[in-house]
Amino acid sequence: MNLYVGNLTYDVVQNDLENLFSQIGPVKSAVIIRDKYSGESRGFGFVEMESQDDGKAAIEKLNGTELKGRSIVVNQAKPRRDNRAPRQGGGGRGSRRY
Repeated sequence: MNLYVGNLTYDVVQNDLENLFSQIGPVKSAVIIRDKYSGESRGFGFVEMESQDDGKAAIEKLNGTELKGRSIVVNQAKPRRDNRAPRQGGGGRGSRRY
């Protein structure tokens, strides 16, 4: 199960997430999202747990707990939207010919 972890301090690193979540169950991966220009943390990341049950347990036990002085947010990650896919709906005014 893929989990979103938010409200992270900027000094939280991948190992911090792995250590915290491994207390619940096996962690497949953990990543901190960083700004592509500055390389600084954007204050959130993702943790992938090996099983659905471990993911649900992590949400229940870790959401609202403190990590390096901040209360973190843990919930199920939403599927990633493909930015290259055409979007539905209009936008813009277009040109009209009379």
